[in-house]
Amino acid sequence: MQRFREGIHIRTMKAKRKVEEISKEDIKAFLKKNAFVLFTVAAVVVGIILGFALRPYKMTYREVKYFSFPGELLMRMLQMLVLPLLVSSLITGMAALDSKASGKMGMRAVIYYMTTTFIAVFIGILIVLIIHPGKGSKAEFGKQQKIEQISPADAFLDLIRNMFPPNLVQACTQQFKTRYGKRVVHVTVTVNDTIFNNSTNGTQEVMEITREEVIPVPGQVNGVNALGLVVFSMCFGLIIGNMKEQGQLLRDFFDSLNEAIMRLVAIIMWYAPIGILFLIAGKIVEMDDLTQMGGQLGMYTITVIIGLLIHGVLILPTLYFVITRQNPFIFIAGLLQALVTALGTSSSSATLPVTFKCLEENNKIDKRITRFVLPVGATINMDGTALYEALAALFIAQVNNIEMNFGQIITISITATAASIGAAGIPQAGLVTMVIVLTSVGLPTDDITLIIAVDWFLDRLRTTTNVLGDSIGAGIVEFLSRHELRSKDVEMGNSVLEEKERKKPYKLISQDSDFENDKRTHSESNM
Repeated sequence: MQRFREGIHIRTMKAKRKVEEISKEDIKAFLKKNAFVLFTVAAVVVGIILGFALRPYKMTYREVKYFSFPGELLMRMLQMLVLPLLVSSLITGMAALDSKASGKMGMRAVIYYMTTTFIAVFIGILIVLIIHPGKGSKAEFGKQQKIEQISPADAFLDLIRNMFPPNLVQACTQQFKTRYGKRVVHVTVTVNDTIFNNSTNGTQEVMEITREEVIPVPGQVNGVNALGLVVFSMCFGLIIGNMKEQGQLLRDFFDSLNEAIMRLVAIIMWYAPIGILFLIAGKIVEMDDLTQMGGQLGMYTITVIIGLLIHGVLILPTLYFVITRQNPFIFIAGLLQALVTALGTSSSSATLPVTFKCLEENNKIDKRITRFVLPVGATINMDGTALYEALAALFIAQVNNIEMNFGQIITISITATAASIGAAGIPQAGLVTMVIVLTSVGLPTDDITLIIAVDWFLDRLRTTTNVLGDSIGAGIVEFLSRHELRSKDVEMGNSVLEEKERKKPYKLISQDSDFENDKRTHSESNM
């Protein structure tokens, strides 16, 4: 009995040691695999602590800029890679698919984008109507500034113009934007004298009236015209794909360019935690005094956060689970570094290289999907921005005690959806497109300045939501397109086999002819 107990004890101890050894190895493997993510999350935490620790020192604007310089470097590095990555990934992604497969894939992506954007707008409107954060007096807000007015019609025309840039080189640095100028108009008016003098003569007098009118003038603003480059790259990629062997050289070139950019991204990732640390700390140091924030602005901030959390934590994962029947939170865990980078940089375009890396390496999404879905999504799929704009418009209406009827709310939802498509993937682009939403329902555009105090923070949260929406979209589109991708792989495999078979008979013929020659030579020698 004692031996039996000793045997059990020995086996138990061995099992414990084995578990300890396995757990140590697992921990080491986990730390090695997730080093980037852990460093990035730690950088966010340290950045927040450092930012609040430095706030009492009241740093000057120049000192804050010097302090934030490492973060500025990260932004410049990531933005440097966006343009070649955008073009090369879209061209190779479209060239790798035939027009039928890419058409189906594109349709699925567009349906997903429109669905999630409408859901986001609906959530924003519902939350702001329930919480009603604009209740109170407008007097508690600070001094207002003047905001540049823009016509919704001109804004949507600019969106279409930017889709077809006349100069691709210029599209790399500038976007088209309508400006407004004044023009003096001379109008000749014929005035009947009887109107003024009640006389029966009926004499007429010609008068010339001079007046000024505001007219739209073509203009340019700095910034990559991502929409124009996306449209061109998709068309160019489809053409290359249809050229078969003739387009192989171009396919290889853009494929190599894409691979080189991704290797550069892998190097920059080691610097990303440092840059994110200083970006967040610098923003916290320069932000306004939070104690002076009014109750309305505080409630507005909480309302936006609740709306974004509902969309990002509840709606998008549920959509992913319903369609793919897979655990969405395991998928999101693989995106953690991209989400933290979006939080730090406040730019979905700058986060694009990191999103590519997370989806392809961590979540094993097919490169043909990521190269097609992500660049398009980073340009036109802005769930967080759409939610924010609809919510902010109704908040401004509440602050001004303006009741919005059902028709105006529908107008806000449609305009917010359309305006989010035209929003650039740069920091605080949502404020620019907010003007369109407010103008569509006659709300004062100058009141955008009421929310500027907290916009830098909310911009980071909505950018994170945008990146999450793009990434989950890539996962859903890959799942729905798996049959087309599989058939394309089979076709490629068959074409390789056919090529081998085509070359094989020539070798057999040459071998047979050699054998016949040898046989003939041998018979002649015997004779």
